[in-house]
Amino acid sequence: MIKAEKAAFKSGERQNGKERGISMTHKIKMIGLDLDGTLLTDKKELTVRTREVLAKAIRSGIVVLVATGRPWMGVPEELREFPGMNYALTSNGARIIDTRTGNVIEEHLLSVKSAKKALEICRKYDTLQEVYFDGQGYAPAEKMEFVERYHKNPNMWEYMRKTRIPVDDIFELVDRENRGLDKTQALFADMSERKRAWEELARHEDLELVGSLRYNIEVNAAGVNKGTGLVNLGSRLGIKREEIMAFGDGDNDTVMLKEVGFGVAMANGEPQVKEAADYITLSNEEDGVAQAIERFVLGGGEARC
Repeated sequence: MIKAEKAAFKSGERQNGKERGISMTHKIKMIGLDLDGTLLTDKKELTVRTREVLAKAIRSGIVVLVATGRPWMGVPEELREFPGMNYALTSNGARIIDTRTGNVIEEHLLSVKSAKKALEICRKYDTLQEVYFDGQGYAPAEKMEFVERYHKNPNMWEYMRKTRIPVDDIFELVDRENRGLDKTQALFADMSERKRAWEELARHEDLELVGSLRYNIEVNAAGVNKGTGLVNLGSRLGIKREEIMAFGDGDNDTVMLKEVGFGVAMANGEPQVKEAADYITLSNEEDGVAQAIERFVLGGGEARC
């Protein structure tokens, strides 16, 4: 058995009416993968071992897909074009994409009215706000010049600059587009302001809030989350909830790990994510995704830990 501080089962509990045990009574047919802090290393890279394990799982007939808060254009090209990875769940479940065609097969968008409400609340604070249409992120050009003030992870600064389209005014953009959004996001310079904004946003039932980072708030349409997205895709493909495995580390992964048949948290994950999981694997810096897939899906992985 893997050392307790590295990986451990969550057993003998009931969470949200579902037994969280150690038995694998259903064959895994789908695997949903968070990206940042989970599938990718801290340098935002996919390791050779993890790449090989994903390819092996796909060859064995398992549906493998990213399940991320990122928009489609923010998913690394290597994963957008990964052989056999035919689906992607993006923007926390707002969109499910058939990667072979680029077609959106399911979407749950944030209304213009709800988006404006969230943007108005967050603009009162020192924030870098973003809006997402059709898998593309847009951010104020003026604020993007100071991305380091709002995004605390240096490994993400260049990613932000490369994947966001700078605009003069995101409110004007929302008015001009006048259609549903994937989501909005606010990055906060001050954590106390984030807390106040969260409390205000949470009063509105048409907004779904998550914070994949400790300094951001992502806003989707009510009821939209990664877990529901995975289960819905599984239903389309004839895959039961119990046959779905998911990996995550952040706040926006908590519901996902509870929703699926077998939830796996990373050793570097937030406490609430670990509490929601059936199993805690190694960290994203230690090929934790590969370890758990080898052990529970492909077999033969335990000896490598």
